[in-house]
Amino acid sequence: MCTTEIPVQYRPVEAAAVEAPGARSRAPESGGRSRKLDYPPAPVPLPFPVMDNHTHLDFRDGQVAVSAADAMDAAEAVGVGFAVQVGTDLASSRFTVDAVDRDHRLLGAVAIHPNEAPVLAASGALEDALAEIEELAHHQRIRAIGETGLDYFRTPAEGIERQQYSFRRHLDIAKRLGLAVQIHDRDAHDDVVSVLRAEGSPERVVLHCFSGDADFARICNDSGWFMSFSGTVTFKNAGALREALEIADPSLILTETDAPFLTPHPFRGQPNASYAVPYTVRFMAEHLGADLEELCRTINANTRRAYGEWD
Repeated sequence: MCTTEIPVQYRPVEAAAVEAPGARSRAPESGGRSRKLDYPPAPVPLPFPVMDNHTHLDFRDGQVAVSAADAMDAAEAVGVGFAVQVGTDLASSRFTVDAVDRDHRLLGAVAIHPNEAPVLAASGALEDALAEIEELAHHQRIRAIGETGLDYFRTPAEGIERQQYSFRRHLDIAKRLGLAVQIHDRDAHDDVVSVLRAEGSPERVVLHCFSGDADFARICNDSGWFMSFSGTVTFKNAGALREALEIADPSLILTETDAPFLTPHPFRGQPNASYAVPYTVRFMAEHLGADLEELCRTINANTRRAYGEWD
């Protein structure tokens, strides 16, 4: 369900094309493929507020630059009242600290992305980067270490050991500071579980953009790990992921955008934003045969258990 208009903050004619400090632009599609660069129309508001527990407000996408405040205004208007802004390197983690200082609707997560870690390690800069991440993580509105984890899709074999080392170091920071951890897991399910079990997982673990099957969902259920479902659960080829959703303990379900990526069907490939969360949540409710408001209330409560209170 949607309205007929793109939120005013995202319209090229009316939106201010002013870059936020530290903003990045999304890289072009591989192979030179073109994308539809206008944003989806705004969905019908949710009956109870939920949180986008993973977004990248420092990424510019589409045809306009939108400030974090404007992005949250658009989200709040459709029942996405709060979000977790996530860092992936030093620049975006610094942006995150600044953003959570400026807007009470944001909490933050800071980390070195698993694809970035081997590059920093090779140049001898990883230890200094991790030290700064830990320093940033002491901010009272930084509630998670993330996104960290393992990504075997883009990292060559020679980088895997360094990536695993970085993952372990991030877990150590999260445990010592009493923070949640947001895990990026791409083509690495078994090793993610192995590292978490070997190191001892933090009290609160979030599988960001959960991509596992029903068996992995059972592992998360048994371990008490949160599963965060993004727009990918709406994709036509995501049958195994929908089976995982059916298996997932309702008390462990979260939702996210990973904006500007992973825009839900039928807008796949267009820019994503936190205001698009209702498309995913409505799909989840319909697929589960669940009452929409009840699911929203569950997601709200789960997200607060994962990260604490926003205000």
